[in-house]
Amino acid sequence: MSEKIVSSKAPEPVGLYPHARRVGNLLFLSGVGPRQKGSKDIPGVTLDDQGNITDYCIETQCRSVFDNIRWILEESGSSWDQLVDVQVFLTNMKDDFKTYNKIYAEYFADNQPCRTTIEISSLPTPIAIELKCVATIGD
Repeated sequence: MSEKIVSSKAPEPVGLYPHARRVGNLLFLSGVGPRQKGSKDIPGVTLDDQGNITDYCIETQCRSVFDNIRWILEESGSSWDQLVDVQVFLTNMKDDFKTYNKIYAEYFADNQPCRTTIEISSLPTPIAIELKCVATIGD
């Protein structure tokens, strides 16, 4: 049996899926990007009139993604220190990995979940980073 979880603080999903799903003592998060709830603006992203990225700040996007994940975890009965696996999708590994890795080290200094970082050509919205996570709930 599983429970669907929708966060009141994280941005609305861009498709038909919940923010997370609890199965037993595991929490599976859907892909989480840097968007903010209730806004079309994306922190750290500048778009042209056609919606194409003209400039972006990977540091701002990373911090926004991590905040969104924290909200989903907390509203689901889990927490940052209960993350056990993180998959990171970057659209520009060559230019962004060093900055992302530095910020990741700040946020994960105490808890160090397993991690996979993958470069992809694009994401569903004009963002440069998305995370997919697994956490535990409870002890």
